[in-house]
Amino acid sequence: MNTGSDKIKFSVDQGVATLTIARPDKLNAITAAMAADIVAACREVDRNDEIRALIVAGEGDRAFSAGSDINMLDDLGTPWEGRNRALYDRDYIDPLLNLRKPAIAAIDGYCLGGGLEVAMTCDIRVATERSQFGAPEIRRGWHAGSGNTSILPRLIGYGNAARWILTGDSFPAEEAYRVGFVQELVAVDELMPRAQALAERLAKNPPIALQSAKNIIRQSQGTAVSVGLAWENDGYTFCMATEDAREGMQAFAEKREPNFKGR
Repeated sequence: MNTGSDKIKFSVDQGVATLTIARPDKLNAITAAMAADIVAACREVDRNDEIRALIVAGEGDRAFSAGSDINMLDDLGTPWEGRNRALYDRDYIDPLLNLRKPAIAAIDGYCLGGGLEVAMTCDIRVATERSQFGAPEIRRGWHAGSGNTSILPRLIGYGNAARWILTGDSFPAEEAYRVGFVQELVAVDELMPRAQALAERLAKNPPIALQSAKNIIRQSQGTAVSVGLAWENDGYTFCMATEDAREGMQAFAEKREPNFKGR
């Protein structure tokens, strides 16, 4: 996939796509052109059956991403256009959040504002021990508009989310790991190898079951347990009717690795 801004890099290797935010001189702050490229990359991830998992990373050693470039906020147009920014490919969070395939955030350095929301859209987060996290928007006169106030409390609990959002403070990687925002802490030189290994592990699993499980995990967070269990049973029933499920059972019986084809 060719990107138009040259600040978003996209590659695919062994079933794993890597989307790199490549503006390190500006702490990987995201412009409107970069946002459009992220939207296009997400479409490619979901469209391309060869891609089974995504890694999102930031270039350089200072930041995963500091979120939206402040100048981008001036380009949102009228309040109504700003509200409907996803319709104009200006919102890079929505397509990441709605990916059908699993995503891993590989975080090194500052993960702030919209960058925190990018990480939040991913299913698993791996970070270096020197990373820092925060939602500084409140200090500038607004709060986040793409998930911090609604999704972050579900990830780290109401009190922890309120402390992050309402203070606008930055918190070290150890805090992010303690409250469950980050699933693994690693040394700097281990970050991308660990993220790649984890993504390849996900990519080995049957894609239909993988996407069904992700969808149910996500959807059931906002509903009653009984509804989530009903969705889970429907997803399970559908998966059991696939060729991949039969291949998995046969491979188990024959003591060999399964060959899943997404059918």
